[in-house]
Amino acid sequence: MDISLQKVEYRYQAKTPFERLAIKDVSINIPSGTFLAIIGHTGSGKSTVLQHLNALLKPTAGKVVIGDKEVTADKKQKNLKEVRQKVGIVFQFPEHQLFEETVEKDICFGPMNFGVTMEEAQRRAKVAIKQVGLSEEILSKSPFDLSGGQMRRVAIAGVLAMEPDVIVLDEPTAGLDPRGRKEIMDMFHALHIERKLSTVLVTHSMEDASKYADHIVIMQNGEVYKKGTPEEIFTSPEDLMQLGLDVPEVVRFQQKIEETFHIKFSQTCLTVEMLTKEIASLLKGGGQK
Repeated sequence: MDISLQKVEYRYQAKTPFERLAIKDVSINIPSGTFLAIIGHTGSGKSTVLQHLNALLKPTAGKVVIGDKEVTADKKQKNLKEVRQKVGIVFQFPEHQLFEETVEKDICFGPMNFGVTMEEAQRRAKVAIKQVGLSEEILSKSPFDLSGGQMRRVAIAGVLAMEPDVIVLDEPTAGLDPRGRKEIMDMFHALHIERKLSTVLVTHSMEDASKYADHIVIMQNGEVYKKGTPEEIFTSPEDLMQLGLDVPEVVRFQQKIEETFHIKFSQTCLTVEMLTKEIASLLKGGGQK
């Protein structure tokens, strides 16, 4: 499912004394199968953009095209339930939204709310729980008897059980340790490949943006500051630093090597493996680059 934001503006509490412009003139295309990362400071407009992706918010100007549905300020929308089924959002700390007495019931709640039969919802729960790396035995347990990491996976399984075409991740690794962050992001990336999902990741982690995304959008003061591939974005790390944003550790390390030895590598290295090959090539060439 393709999603397109076309010159989108959104004002919170529009036409009141408390009106606040959150985003303006935002144009982003998300073709089916894309893994897009949206980065930027808190307050840059990332979360507002995210909520337009399944019509939780309606633009005050411009339009959002979600599959074959157009969402605009001046048109009353119908049948948005279908959109919200096809575009699943995993918010920060999704485990806080668990409420049922068993894991199975919690996972089944969303699909059944959209008209899926109990039998089909239970089948989906069994598939989804395995997709998040947990065993079927956990389905009969109370979600509140699980560890924090397991609870988060159960909440994610509830979104996957809706069988969305697009999955939107709002800081999905917030509060997790480094190992937990890697496990969750590797899981999402595997699902992206296996199920041919479109994936939109809102994150503060430049590591995750560079490692998993095909394209990156930088938001700044409610506008799209820059967009491109990870290579295009991180080739000019100074631009990001001027915005007060971080860059991947491997890019910082490459910078230090180049500055210390007055050399320039042939490409921006986004992984340790890429940097290792560049250094090996440099040494093989006798230090000339």
